[in-house]
Amino acid sequence: MTPAPTRGGDLSVYIHVPFCAVRCGYCDFNTYTATELGGGGSQAEYPANAMAEMDLTLAADRAAGYEYEQISTVFFGGGTPTLLPADELVAMLDHLRTLIPLAPDAEITTEANPDSVTRASLSRLADGGVTRVSIGMQSAVPSVLATLDRTHDPEKVPQAVQWAREAGLDVSLDLIYGTPGETLADVETSVRSALSCGVDHMSAYSLIIEGNTAMARQLRRGELQEPDPDDMADKYELVDDLARADGLSWYEVSNFARTPAQRSRHNLAYWRGTDWWGIGPGAHRHRDGLRAWNVKHPSRYARMLAAGEMPVADSEHVAAEDRLTERIMLELRIVDGLPVDVVPEARRPMLAVHRDRGHLDAAALADGRAVLTRSGRLLADAVIRDLVP
Repeated sequence: MTPAPTRGGDLSVYIHVPFCAVRCGYCDFNTYTATELGGGGSQAEYPANAMAEMDLTLAADRAAGYEYEQISTVFFGGGTPTLLPADELVAMLDHLRTLIPLAPDAEITTEANPDSVTRASLSRLADGGVTRVSIGMQSAVPSVLATLDRTHDPEKVPQAVQWAREAGLDVSLDLIYGTPGETLADVETSVRSALSCGVDHMSAYSLIIEGNTAMARQLRRGELQEPDPDDMADKYELVDDLARADGLSWYEVSNFARTPAQRSRHNLAYWRGTDWWGIGPGAHRHRDGLRAWNVKHPSRYARMLAAGEMPVADSEHVAAEDRLTERIMLELRIVDGLPVDVVPEARRPMLAVHRDRGHLDAAALADGRAVLTRSGRLLADAVIRDLVP
């Protein structure tokens, strides 16, 4: 017997567009250039495949007794979603809203590269319901961009921001710091350049060099120097100083916004452990402790959908202890912090230890929440290790 539908409240939706014009040397995401694709997984066929997966996902949720009231956030990520024509991104969004209503104030974001948008394409996205664009600036220094294999002209960033503003879109600029050979002065140049665009949101992620990337192979050959942890900490503090001086405050370890309303609600949904759909090759989804992830290659993804199959590679029910660990790991990273009573009782003495070390805010802790100080943000992983079961 099919269970009676349960109102699931709000849902977030991530749509993975796995295409890039060039594969960057540091990138470990599930992305493909045109030369890497086989039959059935082309950019031209992708929107129809993604919409077919949306249909199957809705049917699977309903069969399991889940019915969501509305979609509160949508995020087109990649890859480079704006390699697809704006009309195709809007078509996917339109199809989604036929399945589950979008909230009146839904946050709809697309990632973009500075050279993958035009004034006309951004205007079309805004007209089609997109509210926010997250532009992959990474750096304003040509030599740093070259090391990262980024091909855009940094001079295009202010122009792209201006076009997005003209279209009525909120704008985030995304930076990476810690690239081999990058100096503190380079980081300052990049952050000041981003802030000079007048954006109200900025992400600044430390470079993590994954083992199967081209950059990792360059490190092993001695062509690049391994990032130094102390240098990375100095760069993070510089980013934080410059952001605060411009009126932006941290709300997650690597994310800064001018006001609470300008925080990324989609990413906050992840950090707070809510339910989300993951649409596209390699995308992950989560529903009440059930996690599933799709097959990675666009061609296999397309073949499974053509056969009427959900393109799921595997799934798992996350055990209660693991869910608690994940909650501590994620909520401690955000400015709202973690309720003290969530921490296992045996681990709670470590809260006072980290308060005394200056890693947790004393006033917040007295009010029952564990909130990282700036020094705590630099050592977040160590704090988390002391609090998890």
